[in-house]
Amino acid sequence: MGERGPSDKLAEAVGLAEAISLEIADARIFNLRQRTPRTLLGPGQVEQVHEMATSLGDDCVVIVNAKLSPTQQRNLERAINAKVLDRTALILEIFGERARTREGRLQVELAALNYQKSRLVRSWTHLERQRGGAGFMGGPGETQIETDRRIISDKIVVLEKQLAKVVRTRELHRKRRREVPFPLVALAGYTNAGKSTLFNRLTNSDVVAEDQLFATLDPSIRRLQLQGGQVILLSDTVGFVSDLPTELVAAFRATLEEVREADIILHVQDASSPERASQEADVIAVLKQLLGESYANVPQLIVANKVDLLAEGESFQGAPVSALTGEGCDRLMHDIERMIQEHFAQSFHYELPYSAGKELAWLHAHGRVTEQAEGEAGWAIDVQLSPADAARFARMLGQDEPVKEDWE
Repeated sequence: MGERGPSDKLAEAVGLAEAISLEIADARIFNLRQRTPRTLLGPGQVEQVHEMATSLGDDCVVIVNAKLSPTQQRNLERAINAKVLDRTALILEIFGERARTREGRLQVELAALNYQKSRLVRSWTHLERQRGGAGFMGGPGETQIETDRRIISDKIVVLEKQLAKVVRTRELHRKRRREVPFPLVALAGYTNAGKSTLFNRLTNSDVVAEDQLFATLDPSIRRLQLQGGQVILLSDTVGFVSDLPTELVAAFRATLEEVREADIILHVQDASSPERASQEADVIAVLKQLLGESYANVPQLIVANKVDLLAEGESFQGAPVSALTGEGCDRLMHDIERMIQEHFAQSFHYELPYSAGKELAWLHAHGRVTEQAEGEAGWAIDVQLSPADAARFARMLGQDEPVKEDWE
């Protein structure tokens, strides 16, 4: 897989900052011979940043595209006299702005509080507004930082209880969906690969789909009928990013459960991106972290999105689509149906009376008929069906469960 270079990393950091409408006044690459424990950057580099920050005034925010320790962040802020955000804080800011559902907002707030718990520096002035009245203040011997840390700890406990209730509700929804015999197909991929645009194109939906990083945080699920009649549940999920902070993966584990529960994963890639190889490696790393040992057992299909942006004759890997124009989407749905048949089809035997012409046609439309014979009373038919379609057909026949030909 490709290795992301410094200029590519800088461009992504600029994109992350622009995602929350920050105006970029300057962006630079600093080569570190070794990481300085106190400030990460060397003394000369710190002085350069200080000069830039001073020239920009009090509203300046300095973003370091790396993970800073609490001590490094505090020392940098003192040295340059400006607010400092590291990569984790920047992504948290984006998540906080984009989360729409109650679960998403709770997850973001919990992740932010856990992150900030050890970083009680002057940026936490908004705790004054959260503190409220009596009951939150400590005794006369308690320092301000101890008070703030206790406030955060108490709020974390409350949020964890609230989130646990939301997670239980979501799990009930998942349980109900599992009782409905439709395969779950999840869209996964690097942020801004076009997952939401593809989701909208396939399902005729209108989830937020913008040309910016992390446009989607909250999962959306829609029912989709493929050309052959197979019904699936299609899920749109949060995009991944390189060096995704581990605390965010943990905080959004409930949201990312849609990927863990998926029968098929569509790995959507931006075919026009020069960083496609490195983005693919980043997504695979997160998927392996989420799925663990089951990663190798989940069928996956690479979807090469944005092929309309490719130059003529430019090569790509995967099922070609343009979510924007609709090119290749019919073929993609056919590929999904083929994967369901290949990975989930089982053999069933039915004996149908000659009056059941409608049911016979349904089997031919939804399955792969391997043998059909005519007898005195009707047809004897062997057919391969997905478990979902077999359950649907059983209900058509008024049976509790299908007759399975091959029980191995």
